[in-house]
Formats: sequence, structure tokens, C-alpha cells
Amino acid sequence: MEEENKNRTRWLHLRLTSAEYEILQKQFGKSTCRKLSEYARKNLLQKPVVLKYRNESLDELMSELILLKKDLNGIGNNFNQAVKKLHTLVQTSEFKHWIMVYEIEKKVLFNSINQIKKHIENLSEKWLQS
Repeated sequence: MEEENKNRTRWLHLRLTSAEYEILQKQFGKSTCRKLSEYARKNLLQKPVVLKYRNESLDELMSELILLKKDLNGIGNNFNQAVKKLHTLVQTSEFKHWIMVYEIEKKVLFNSINQIKKHIENLSEKWLQS
């Protein structure tokens, strides 16, 4: 038996208006096809085209998680700065001052962590209700 040649050797030239091309690009963008030629070929040959869909609840979850990530990065940066400052202290008076400032920052840190926990709990409740 001869193997069937799967190489594409025929060209199809097609002219489109700008509006037609924009429509084609938008529809292509909604599909899972990697190349425009693949998308066009499937449409021309009336083969099924798989379209992407957006999960709105997942979008909301992602935006909340991005905000939480920014908060955590800020908290981590503040903590790193405090530890670097601790390593540079020489005198006991500076150390006492650092401890007082650290206690204040620790309260802010724990408040932020509690807010993040509440956000995650709220998100998980919303997610489970969906």
C-alpha cells in the first residue's frame, strides 16, 4: 500500500477587505487554533472548530489573587527591609528603637495576613456556591 501524501502542495489565494480580515482575526482569536491557516482550513472544509470560553468566576478569582499577591509582595519587602536594618545595627539604643518599630510593623503584618485570610475565605465560599 502506498502512503498517502499529507503534504499540502496546493495554494489558495484569497483577497479580503479590511473589515472582512478583522472579522476573520477576531474569530480566529476566539478559537484554539494555533495558526490562521489551520483555522481557515477547518472552516473551508467544514470541520469543527473548538472555541475558547471565559469562565467569569475564574476571572474574578484571578483578579483577587493578583491583588493578594501584590499585598504579600509588599509585606515581604517590608519584612526584608526590617531584617536588613537589624543586621546593620551596632548600638543598643538603635536596637531598642528597632524593636519598637518592629512591634508596630508586626501588628500591621498580622492585620494584613488576617485580611488576606478573610479574602481567601470569601473567595472559597463564592467558589463553592457556584
